[in-house]
Amino acid sequence: MFQDDGFRKPRLATLIAFLINGFSVGNFVSRIPDFKSELNISNGVLGASLFCASVGVLTALRPASRSAAKYGSGPISRYSAFTLALAVPLVGLLFNLQWFLFSLFIYGVLSSIHDLSINAHAAALEDRAGKRVMSTFHAMWSIGGLLGGAIGGLLATTNVSIRVHALVIGVFIFVIALITQNWFLPAAADQHTFEKHERRKTPSKFLILGLLGLCGALGEGAASDWGGVLAREGYNASVFMSALPYVFFSFTMVVGRLSGDFLAHKFGVVKLLTWSGLIAGSGLALGLIAGNIYGVIIGWFLLGIGLSTVIPMMISATGKMANEKYSGEVSAAEGVALVTGVAYFGFVIGPPLIGFLSDLITLRWAMLLPAILAIIFGVSAKKVLS
Repeated sequence: MFQDDGFRKPRLATLIAFLINGFSVGNFVSRIPDFKSELNISNGVLGASLFCASVGVLTALRPASRSAAKYGSGPISRYSAFTLALAVPLVGLLFNLQWFLFSLFIYGVLSSIHDLSINAHAAALEDRAGKRVMSTFHAMWSIGGLLGGAIGGLLATTNVSIRVHALVIGVFIFVIALITQNWFLPAAADQHTFEKHERRKTPSKFLILGLLGLCGALGEGAASDWGGVLAREGYNASVFMSALPYVFFSFTMVVGRLSGDFLAHKFGVVKLLTWSGLIAGSGLALGLIAGNIYGVIIGWFLLGIGLSTVIPMMISATGKMANEKYSGEVSAAEGVALVTGVAYFGFVIGPPLIGFLSDLITLRWAMLLPAILAIIFGVSAKKVLS
């Protein structure tokens, strides 16, 4: 994608940064059952504990965006990789419940800073190189998550302790950060100078973009958490069959993101996101209406295809809008922070919201919510992005 045009190393550094961010999350998620058993806590306490990480993520968005804008996304991406490497073993120490809560909050903060800065850096790369790369970067995050989950699951089955596991992953991320630290774009690539006591109102367009992203993120979070439960409890599927909805969903997310930049270039972002929303929403709805395990698998498959490009394309559109339409009013890093902050809230509220609705109308029909939101996203994309 970038040949000998001066962007090869920055692109490679950003690809690796997305990979290690997803890798850290995948390893963390794979050990959640072990956190629960080692601390001897209930599902309710575990859920409340994990919420601390989400609070950390949301807490960091504003200061992280200001830092990336003020100092450049390249330097923040570089240094935040080292802090991410320290945050992973911090959680793994697992002294007691209080430490678990504290370390999860810190992990959320540091992971969010890294995530925001690399997204802002990807937007800067797109702007400087004049080429679409965002979807490919997010595909690397998905691949990192799958690899992290697989490796973490393997280590868990071989009874490797959480502390050793977390330390090894932390050292691995630290080494990668050390190797790639000088490959990012210089600070001047997207630095924004703030006037003293500057107070600006962010255009409402970015909030609307975030809300559309939330429609996709809510579906993504709900699909990850509830596919296996619906298959097992709703249709008495076997352990193997219950795993297939998430497997197919994850697979199509990766494939869709690897194809997203090409498709956006060929058909345009608006048309791509319109069809993405319609495929995701109608596919999931039809799968749920079918009322069997095969319907669930097909529904999750089509949901993955549709949702795969939503978040990367929204971030790409945000960076482009900030650099072109609102240059001087809001930096790309701040725009990306607002959109991702609103959108990522969907990951936080999606799973518990679906759980609450499932108690009222059954899980099968509760999953129609992300289907409806995806369709709303699809039909609204043209108006918002035009």
